[in-house]
Amino acid sequence: MIPPLSLVCDKTGIYYDPTQPSDLETLLATGPALRSDQIDRAQHLIKHLIENDVSKYNLGGTVANLPTGYKILVPGQVEDDASIKLGCPDIATNLELLRQTRAAHPDATVIYKPHPDVVARLRRGHIADADLRGLADFVMPVADINTLLSQVDAVHTLTSLTGFEALLRGCDVTVYGQPFYSGWGLTRDRAAPIHCRGRLLDLETLVHRTLIDYPRYFDPVTQTACPVEVILMRIKNNDIPKPSAANRTLSKLQGLLATAAPFWR
Repeated sequence: MIPPLSLVCDKTGIYYDPTQPSDLETLLATGPALRSDQIDRAQHLIKHLIENDVSKYNLGGTVANLPTGYKILVPGQVEDDASIKLGCPDIATNLELLRQTRAAHPDATVIYKPHPDVVARLRRGHIADADLRGLADFVMPVADINTLLSQVDAVHTLTSLTGFEALLRGCDVTVYGQPFYSGWGLTRDRAAPIHCRGRLLDLETLVHRTLIDYPRYFDPVTQTACPVEVILMRIKNNDIPKPSAANRTLSKLQGLLATAAPFWR
């Protein structure tokens, strides 16, 4: 279950109460039904995200030819991430996730994609090759996630955003943790139910609330607030200003801090 702490400090130093619903959860749980124009907007957004291969994980890469039959993608995660520590009441490691997936689908083709930060040995979550034998049929650390999602039938995950992106693409999603997109009737949930998520939502409502209503977007070209469609257009057309020298320096500093994470976490 969720740790019995009234206040928890995450890595940013911000204190919050994990037993209370977030603003997004409240919006999903209590927001009114979408109007017809809002449904159309959510459907168009989903369509454009898929057609333009827009993903959080825009790292490219290739995918080997996969066999026919039922295929499951298991995305690895950083095991010391807050979403794992506070959102996985039962299993909280990549290895146990693979074990659960294989036990539930002994005859399926299981594809394991380790998290890039784990592959780079910057964060926790590595699985030894010996432990992967018999659990994963393919290990694809540099595979393109969008191509993988177009070729698999299902995704099994702890809390990864890959599960949300899989829902957009029509995959069956099994969740062992408690990410924002679980508990609404769209996923197969293996973790304990969350008290504030008893409502059934359709995909359009989840997408509209999560990508349109809840966030605030900033257009790097006009330097003004904008809707999500403008950001999608910028990404599609590669119309994004190059980062400044200060930004590149900050990025390198973040990389150094991530490398030293075991010493300061």
